[in-house]
Amino acid sequence: MFAVPLAENAELRPLEPWQAAEFLAHIDRARAHTDPWIPWATRSTDLASARATLQRYADQQAADTGRIYGIWLDGTLVGGVMFVAFGVESGNCEIGVWTEPAGAGRGLVTAAVRHLLDYAFVIRGLHRAEWWTTSDNAPSRAAAQRVGMKLDGVLREFFLHNGVRHDMEVWSLLAAEWTSEA
Repeated sequence: MFAVPLAENAELRPLEPWQAAEFLAHIDRARAHTDPWIPWATRSTDLASARATLQRYADQQAADTGRIYGIWLDGTLVGGVMFVAFGVESGNCEIGVWTEPAGAGRGLVTAAVRHLLDYAFVIRGLHRAEWWTTSDNAPSRAAAQRVGMKLDGVLREFFLHNGVRHDMEVWSLLAAEWTSEA
């Protein structure tokens, strides 16, 4: 398995179905922090559903249509990043992120997203990366801005989650705009 250093004592690694127990323990710690924004976190409530979430991404990786990676800090899974969608034919991808409180505010998500953008643009030759977030998720919006994304627009009351309609913002970055030092 590979590990990409993100900071001292922090690394980015693939998240795979065999890690379902560790993933579930992490999601349980992260649930209150992520539930307002990430619907799949509410679906990983036991070992079988956590394994199913990771298996879905393993299947997407095998089909080259998505991938999921974990962020480990001092050996503990504290967050992650993913290609929610990865379209080689269209040249577009969507990046998603999450963290539990122990991983927040350390720059780990930003560093991990930079690796995903390098992979998408430099290695795979994609044209556009998107970031979808609710308008009231300030940390997510700030992370999109830190990697150089621009707000494309707002889809009003687009997203129903926990019985509430949320505005959805679409941010993007084009390959021509990308620099890993952004």
